[in-house]
Amino acid sequence: MLSPVETVKLFQSQPEQTFSKGEVIFRSGEPGTVMYGIIEGEIEMYVDGKVIEVIEKGDVFGQGALVHEDHLRGSTVMAKTDCKLAVLDREHFLFAVQQTPLFALEVIRSYSDRHRRLKKILDVLGNI
Repeated sequence: MLSPVETVKLFQSQPEQTFSKGEVIFRSGEPGTVMYGIIEGEIEMYVDGKVIEVIEKGDVFGQGALVHEDHLRGSTVMAKTDCKLAVLDREHFLFAVQQTPLFALEVIRSYSDRHRRLKKILDVLGNI
């Protein structure tokens, strides 16, 4: 079974992109037309100027803008380290979901893992 980033690389619609440490990949509220798979490096995801998570090599991010009707980014993402990213537009994302259902499952699992981590953090903060 291919990992999410391997699937993105397989179906990617644009050349791989590189970002230097500290470079903004996208900002909250901007329209999003692509999702990303991390080939190398780590990214930080920010909401209201605060880091809410770090995403590492092998995972995907930015797919929310491809599935929401408004296609807007819900967070700001910055390269924590130098990064190489695979890029997938909505058309190729839908094709990958249709042709490789396990890719869809892995994307859902990625979201679910993040949601679980966020719930744990909120539980800890609620008990402080």
